[in-house]
Amino acid sequence: MPVVVSPRDAATGPKDTGTDPPVFAGIFSATSSDSDEKSPPTTTVTPIPELAVPLEEKRFWWQRTRNFDGTAIATQPSVYDDPETARAYAPRTDWENLHRFDPLFRWTWSEEYRLIRKIDLRIMVFACIMFMALELDRANISQAVTDNMLGELGMTTDDFNMGFTVFRLSFLCAELPSQLVSKWIGPDRWIPAQITLWSIVSFSQFWLNGRTTFLLTRALLALLQGGFIPDIILYLSYFYKHHELSLRLGFFWTAMSIADILAGLFAAGILQLRGHLATSGWSEEKIMINRVIRDDPSKGDMHNRQPITPKLLWKSISDYDLWPLYVIGLVFQLPASPPAQYLTLSLRGLGFDTFKTNLLTIPSVFLHMVTMMILTYVAEIWKELTFTALFAQVWMFPFIVFIYVVDITKINKWTAWAILTALLAYPSAHPLQVGWNSRNSNTVRSRTVSAAMYNMFCQTGGIISANIYRSDDAPRYKRGNGVLLGLLVSNMAIYVLTKVYYVWRNKSRDRKWNALTAEERQNYLDTTTDEGNKRLDFRFQH
Repeated sequence: MPVVVSPRDAATGPKDTGTDPPVFAGIFSATSSDSDEKSPPTTTVTPIPELAVPLEEKRFWWQRTRNFDGTAIATQPSVYDDPETARAYAPRTDWENLHRFDPLFRWTWSEEYRLIRKIDLRIMVFACIMFMALELDRANISQAVTDNMLGELGMTTDDFNMGFTVFRLSFLCAELPSQLVSKWIGPDRWIPAQITLWSIVSFSQFWLNGRTTFLLTRALLALLQGGFIPDIILYLSYFYKHHELSLRLGFFWTAMSIADILAGLFAAGILQLRGHLATSGWSEEKIMINRVIRDDPSKGDMHNRQPITPKLLWKSISDYDLWPLYVIGLVFQLPASPPAQYLTLSLRGLGFDTFKTNLLTIPSVFLHMVTMMILTYVAEIWKELTFTALFAQVWMFPFIVFIYVVDITKINKWTAWAILTALLAYPSAHPLQVGWNSRNSNTVRSRTVSAAMYNMFCQTGGIISANIYRSDDAPRYKRGNGVLLGLLVSNMAIYVLTKVYYVWRNKSRDRKWNALTAEERQNYLDTTTDEGNKRLDFRFQH
């Protein structure tokens, strides 16, 4: 069995305190006599329990194989298995999970899989339910317009666009402040407060009486909902490894699609009412903490109620290595957003009644949900992020070309519906890209800000898309569809350039790292002030 032999003059503890966390003090440090300063240092020799054979897990929701051995050790090799590198990656002494952190702790595959299922049921499912609540409250406007809401409020489609713009802009402005508040007081306090407040505003929409109240409630709803998504993403990252998080985010956005389906079903019924009546907890905690931090030591560099200072905020915002992902967040949904936003109005214009229109929105949402999950799985199985995400743009290309070349208002209405449904069934790379952004952050501080920044760019893209289809271009929107086609082509180029950038960055670091001797590498780990994705030993995912 391997052992750790650690002399007294080994590398010092975490950079933020200069001392070893208690767990390292008991495992990796040595002792010496206080009464005799000249006596030679003694050493602590601690046997290290056996680790699991390095395993490449299947990237599936149910991570089992036919030869599954539940009694085998599941603890994977990590930087914490070597006393020198362990100190370089030591968690903060005020990290909230330090009392459960134990580099010598081991667990079996049965224990790990049982814990993952419990996290899925008790945390992930409820996160999806909360997201469905958000989506129902912000997206029900699309169903409302099928029943002459614009006419009754004295509004035009340009006013409708303005409502989307106000919502997106307010949502964008609330993203980062909300994320900072969540990091300060904790998501367990902030998220319930958000849900309660936006529910009150959503209920008040019953009394809309014109353009002013419409825009006001759109703004208030967005200000209270902004930041919820990055809050939840950061919260989930505390419980899942990187590849596990990507798959769960696929289900997270599936919940949004389910909410859209439910909205269509609810509307089909509700709008018919027009005119009517005016025991092993400690062990599981240790598994939960150690499996995640062994996968990503950066998750121990902040505690969960540590506010982000202006200096740390600027450091995260100015992290240029994440900006390619922010640009992707800005543009990747633009080609599909206007057709999705105008789907109910387009179907009404084709001659479908209110009831059929609401039901006909469901197939595209369902197919979009299925293709999104498939794309997320393929990315993890193929281990290719960029080109998998690019496939969504390739999917949309022939349908965007069709609606640009052909006037769908003049063809059979069912054919037009089929084309629009196929377009909107595209596999969204959104969950894949959110996980990609988290992987390339490599610190809690950066992950906190980058989640908000990425979503802010997505909301900015929503503002742009809300103003592509204009009333003077109706009903064919040929000019708008030409813009969508141009955006689609440019998006493909942006994905390729992002791939090239990250490959170049990794090769540059490989040259520097490989030029160092083993001693120089260890000295770098012990003394470097580089943080997060700026460390020489970090490689970007692409």
